[in-house]
This record gives sequence, C-alpha cells and structure tokens, in this order.
Amino acid sequence: MKRSFVKQGADPYMPDSQLSLFSYEILGLVGREGAGPHDLLRMARSGRMLAWAGESQYYTEPKRLAKLGYLSARKEPGKTRERTVYTLTDEGLKALREYAETAVAFMPVKSDALLRLLICDLVGERVTRRSMTTLRNDIADIHARLDDAEQSAHRFPHREKYLLIVVGFLRRLLVLHEELIDEVERELVTLTSPTQSPERVQ
Repeated sequence: MKRSFVKQGADPYMPDSQLSLFSYEILGLVGREGAGPHDLLRMARSGRMLAWAGESQYYTEPKRLAKLGYLSARKEPGKTRERTVYTLTDEGLKALREYAETAVAFMPVKSDALLRLLICDLVGERVTRRSMTTLRNDIADIHARLDDAEQSAHRFPHREKYLLIVVGFLRRLLVLHEELIDEVERELVTLTSPTQSPERVQ
C-alpha cells in the first residue's frame, strides 16, 4: 500500500508535538558528522537567507533535543576550553524520516521589502523608493555567500547535489527581489519629485 503524505489532523509544520520546524533544522544541520552549537550557528549564518532564528537558539535548542533523546552530546577539546559536540541518535533520525513523510507546506513570508510597500501610502513614495534601493547591497552580499556555498558544496559529497539545488533556488529568489526593486524604481516617484504627503490616519 502506498504511504500517504497527508496525515489527518496533523500540523504540517510540527509532525511531532515536541519538535518545531527549527528543531528539524537543527537535526538536519547536525547531520551525519555531528556539530557543536558554534558550528550550527556558523552554517546557518553562512547563507543568511536561511538563518531565521536568534543566535541563542542555536545553543539552547540542541541542548533541549539532547535531553529529549534526539541528539547525543559529548565533550571534545577546544582551542581554549572543552566544546560540546552533538550527534544524531536513532530517535533523531527516526524523527527526521517521519517529518520527511509529511506534506510540504508553504511557509508564511516574512519580508522587510514587502512591509515597506504595505506602508508606502502612509510614508510616501520617495522615501520608500530610496530605502528599497538599499536592498541591492544586501543582495550583492548574499550573492557572494552563495558563490562560496556553491564552491564548497563538494566538501559534503553526501549532500552536494541537494545543496546545489538549494543554492540555485536561493539565486532565483534573489533575482525576484532584484526585479521587485526594478519595479519600485519604475512605478514610484523619482528622487527629484516632491514627496507625496502621507494620508492622515484617522
């Protein structure tokens, strides 16, 4: 019998009530070879676009997952002091496999750029146009990080194919943001035009 990807009454974001989407990210980052909290934070930050949790969570969540039995923890010598290294347990691998069987859900979009357009009628087109163009600097930085990720993907042969697919998708997402900036520059008033007066909020 074919296994169904839709579990009646299941939350697609959290197939296990003990695990959040961030929990699955941590389990995935620990992966086959294990990692310490600093490694997890570094991996997440390297791409920027996928680092959506606070810095402290990359230290507290692995500890919580170890207490629940999804990760095991061991001490290793570090440069200045001992460091904790986490590895995936059989229970952690089972949780990832069960998560992989659930339906993929479209996540809500959290976007500074779209928020600027939402408030444009209140603050004026000129300031919105000017602030939106500053996004190009961030996009350039992320393009460079994706170049690095693409070049280093071969260091993880068990994940190289999948990492390259992710990098390709993120590049297309950057292009979409570049097109949004182009549209804003076309459609909103130029910098030399008088700013629009925001509508008075009653």
